[in-house]
Amino acid sequence: MQKIDASSIIGVMRVKAQTSVSPEGLEKPQIPMSPEKPESPESPESQRRLSQAPDASRAKRIASMMYEGVLLFAVVFLADMLFDTLTQSRHGLMFREGRQVWLFIAIGAYFLVCWYRGGQTLPMRAWHIKLVGEQGYRASFKQLLLRYLLMWLLPLAGMALIHAAVIATAWPAIYMFAIAAPFLVFITTLGNERQFLHDRLAKTRIIDVKSIEADVAAQQKSNAH
Repeated sequence: MQKIDASSIIGVMRVKAQTSVSPEGLEKPQIPMSPEKPESPESPESQRRLSQAPDASRAKRIASMMYEGVLLFAVVFLADMLFDTLTQSRHGLMFREGRQVWLFIAIGAYFLVCWYRGGQTLPMRAWHIKLVGEQGYRASFKQLLLRYLLMWLLPLAGMALIHAAVIATAWPAIYMFAIAAPFLVFITTLGNERQFLHDRLAKTRIIDVKSIEADVAAQQKSNAH
């Protein structure tokens, strides 16, 4: 009996698997169709779209800030609990200055990681807004760090005024207006310029990407079919 080479059998099986018979009886090779890769965030086309995207509306920014406050409560709670564990603090007034520095770093780490990874925190993603460079490119870490430091200027100035009012009037109830201090950043957006002061200084923008995300989703859906 003639010996059959196992490698030849495997080769024949591969050829048959890669071919199909047409209705006319002719064999045609099946060419695998690989899905088109989604557009890269760093591509020139993506940067062009981001540079032409409109500025995010004030309503979306306010809604995002309100949502952000809920997440920051969790960030501050966990960071404060870790600080108390490491320092064996028994109440919030122990190591007060060190605690404030620690929370400032923890909040900064939360924002910087989210901004640097994709230009969005979870609330920004929910409201379809994104932080980018002035020309639509990805903001550098230096820009993001500068933005984080500068965004405290107006809220801290507001807190200083509130504290001065409390000292002048001897009425501690004025401290309740501290809840409005973070929203002082919107003062610089009352005119035609929608960008915050710290964004203009750091050369960054907050844009509305809802239409861009819809186009990308539609493109991926068509590629899947």
